[in-house]
Amino acid sequence: MKTAELRQKDVAGLEAEVKQLQKAHFGLRMQKATQQLNNTASLRVTRRDIARAKTLLAQKRAETEAK
Repeated sequence: MKTAELRQKDVAGLEAEVKQLQKAHFGLRMQKATQQLNNTASLRVTRRDIARAKTLLAQKRAETEAK
């Protein structure tokens, strides 16, 4: 997911996105463990998407607390 798309979401939307990405990452990890995952690079992509969403979520929370 692009950073610009994430910046348009509010705090609740970002929390939902993080939760959805974590579920997807868990599914990919289970597929890898059972030898069903063909594209192992997708693990890295989802992990980085989670980090990106969490970073923006922290920034938005800091902005709202500062106001």
